[in-house]
Amino acid sequence: MLNGAIYLQGMLVGASLIIPIGAQNAFVLERGIRRNHAMLVAGLCFLGDMILIALGVGGAGKIIAESLILQLLLTLGGAVFLLRYGWLSLQRAWQATAQSLAEKGIMSRMQAISMTLAVTLLNPYVYLDTVMIQGAVAGQYPRPQQLSFALGSITASLLWFFGLALLASWLAPQLQRLRVQQCIDALVGSIMWLIALGLLRHGVSLV
Repeated sequence: MLNGAIYLQGMLVGASLIIPIGAQNAFVLERGIRRNHAMLVAGLCFLGDMILIALGVGGAGKIIAESLILQLLLTLGGAVFLLRYGWLSLQRAWQATAQSLAEKGIMSRMQAISMTLAVTLLNPYVYLDTVMIQGAVAGQYPRPQQLSFALGSITASLLWFFGLALLASWLAPQLQRLRVQQCIDALVGSIMWLIALGLLRHGVSLV
């Protein structure tokens, strides 16, 4: 039976971990502003979160915490991917013209799917937030009540990713001017690089 208080706590914990800007949020925001597969990207981010939250509540966080090799692979793989994506965003901002932004900013459906999976599965912070932290918090409750916590966290993810995509799409007409798009690409690229540098520092600390 659903426990309302624990469900609400799951929503609050989930929201506090999802809302801060990161690789997933930056990518959802970018696709929404370009009105390019925004709902597909939001849906995949939500689906990934839902699966990882379920794994965390099920105890998978212990496997990651105990495997140094797995942590290193996730960290270094994520850093390489984010450095590459950040470079492309910064390059697009630097060389931008109205025509180049329109051409380079559009992704095919398969490109959008692969990029979404990459910013989700190659980002160790996603595992830290969804699998390890939320799994640890859920572990404080008796087993029957952990489902209420997981459902609350999943609800927060659903509302956030689709809300962010819809808001970005709604604001797109005001945000599609050349100068604004250059600023967005520069911001996204900078965020990706900052996260990548943080991952590299974390990787060094693991060795």
